[in-house]
Amino acid sequence: MPTDVARTLREAVSKLTAERQQIDKQIVALQSALRSVNGRPAKTATRASSGSKTERIARRGRMSAAARKAVSVRMKAYWAKRRGKTSKGKRKAA
Repeated sequence: MPTDVARTLREAVSKLTAERQQIDKQIVALQSALRSVNGRPAKTATRASSGSKTERIARRGRMSAAARKAVSVRMKAYWAKRRGKTSKGKRKAA
């Protein structure tokens, strides 16, 4: 009894796609509920996938002034050290 493999695969893909859409809707609903429990207003998702770049940035906390200062000090030290290593061998005699 021959079977149409292509048709069977198309049906499987169709069923899995429908299931994925249903799961995505459930994930969005759960994330909305979790946000409301955490005290944040629930965002209305326009896309089923909630891992978009803008949403990841929105969840990131703000950096305090002290944290910005600490990062600034660390990066200045980092770049001073890098300049010091590379400029020793390439420095011309004046």
